[in-house]
Amino acid sequence: MDLIFLDTETTGNDVTKDRLCQVCYKTSQGTKVEYFKPPIPLSVKAMSITHITNKMLLDKPAFVGSDMYKDLLGLLEGGILVAHNAEFDCAILENEGIKIPRKICTLRLARYLDERGDIPEYNLQYLRYFYDLDVVGTPHDAEGDVNVLYSLFQKLFSQIKNKFPRENEATEEAMRISNAPILFRRLSFGKYKDVLIDEVLKSDRGYLEWLLREKLKSGEKDPDWIYTLQEVLK
Repeated sequence: MDLIFLDTETTGNDVTKDRLCQVCYKTSQGTKVEYFKPPIPLSVKAMSITHITNKMLLDKPAFVGSDMYKDLLGLLEGGILVAHNAEFDCAILENEGIKIPRKICTLRLARYLDERGDIPEYNLQYLRYFYDLDVVGTPHDAEGDVNVLYSLFQKLFSQIKNKFPRENEATEEAMRISNAPILFRRLSFGKYKDVLIDEVLKSDRGYLEWLLREKLKSGEKDPDWIYTLQEVLK
């Protein structure tokens, strides 16, 4: 199956209401990138991150019904989406009526392969420099992020292929990892930042119990943290 490396820039980070305004995808046939006029305006926060403004999009077409929209419908029906924090991009595309039957998430792969918990952050740009990826790309620009995404995937996929040398088996394993919860090994925030979770469990179980209650109460958007805390507290 073909891999479709994709990134979206959006009007905001709320997947229940925000919409895309820039899309870039890379396949074996090349790279395509386009801007679109979303049905809602970009938030000031989104503009400050992406440097895409509402004025820049006034003369752009709507995404739904565009040539890129039609192309992606066909590509994703038979291929595999590759994205960083793929759940977000999938939700954004689904807001536009595009279903994603198969996906690989490089965020999940990075977490899974970090067996000792050595990586303090898993955002795309941090991993770019952690792995010393020699990539040209402006952060928070869809095309720049796709370039980093492609290079990061190659790095992570090579690790998976050490255990699954056959391409199709390695791809299946990457999809399995991407669709299963990940067990964190180290806290990345709070008073025990950078401390192994097993050590916190031994010294201050009550803190982890409190943390789980707070995350459940707040509607934590990262299911991996809920899974981790529930598993270690069994």
